[in-house]
Amino acid sequence: MGRLTGGDPSLLRRINSAVVLHALRGGEARTLTDLTRLTGLSRPTVDEVTEGLIGAGLVVEVAPEEGEVRRQGRPARRFRFRAEAGHLLGIEIGPHRVAALLSGLDGRIIGAGTRAVAETASADERLERMRAAVADVLRRTGVARGSLRAVGVGTPGIVEADGTVRLGTALPGWTGLALGDRLRRSFRCPVLVENDANAAAVAEHWKGAATDSDDIVFVLAGLSPGAGALIGGRLHRGFGGAAGEIGALHLLGRGDTPEALLSTTDEPLHPLDEQAVAEVFARARRGDERAAAAVERFTQRLVHDVAALALALDPELVVVGGWAAGLDGILPPLREELARYCLRPPRVELSLLGEAAVATGALRLALDHVEEQLFAVEGTVTARR
Repeated sequence: MGRLTGGDPSLLRRINSAVVLHALRGGEARTLTDLTRLTGLSRPTVDEVTEGLIGAGLVVEVAPEEGEVRRQGRPARRFRFRAEAGHLLGIEIGPHRVAALLSGLDGRIIGAGTRAVAETASADERLERMRAAVADVLRRTGVARGSLRAVGVGTPGIVEADGTVRLGTALPGWTGLALGDRLRRSFRCPVLVENDANAAAVAEHWKGAATDSDDIVFVLAGLSPGAGALIGGRLHRGFGGAAGEIGALHLLGRGDTPEALLSTTDEPLHPLDEQAVAEVFARARRGDERAAAAVERFTQRLVHDVAALALALDPELVVVGGWAAGLDGILPPLREELARYCLRPPRVELSLLGEAAVATGALRLALDHVEEQLFAVEGTVTARR
């Protein structure tokens, strides 16, 4: 079922089908009487639409319970949405790991897997690790690759609408990579590629720390931090997809790069060396003065970067994720700095999804795509204008 259009000769039937699917999608079995009441459609129309959805494999009749048969004779027919009629994948492709989440058409996760990957791995090697992680999840869950209806992918870099990575300095061989096209050949279903911080922002809005907010900034903190934003409940990518690239603020005269700020020597850290970063923070916690000073410098830079974004967007909520979400004391200085500069300081919270945020947001991308088709939803959170 494609998106509804005014010239579609079966427009009314498809609208009615979408309305009935909306009523069934929560998972609870419904009778024809229930569906008539919930949809406002006539009983004959609901009956006809339901039979059509059964034929399409999207709805199934539920057998009555034995006690119900004994009490009532012939019970009312009951129906449910077949979330198992298709499956969705959410994939994270990162510097040190790839991860995959698998769900049914209702977005409920039924399988997950990760694979480590070297920071120096080529694009081909990284994609092969991703394929291996996906194959393992499908094998363990018994899901056929042909049942995949859509795949969402979150990755570092500035991503164009067709899934091409226009600029991706965090991963070797990533700039200019036609990632969307490469993956569509692997999956043979719609593949939607998004910047990792944007995907994480969507995830927190879906089932994390921002479920009750429509104007949020998610900060994916690291040596090259990024941010994703939802404005009025919609993902804000900017004109060229580069909104939220706060890791580039040092180019505007801010001085040292984040990897230099966090170094305890005269040599900056490697931008992807997470072990070196973890060691600096561990030494700071043990009382090492040089490490503590480095952490303080980095924290202040992160605070200022987030404050600049908050001043521009005036969000209700700032969510901090990435490995900085695990830093001791990161929230107080961030709240204090925002209070200094913002007329109405936003709330500041840590991510509730942790390292699963990017893959979870990628899964939401895939779910949005399916909902646009099955449920005739226009203007979803992640839809591109």
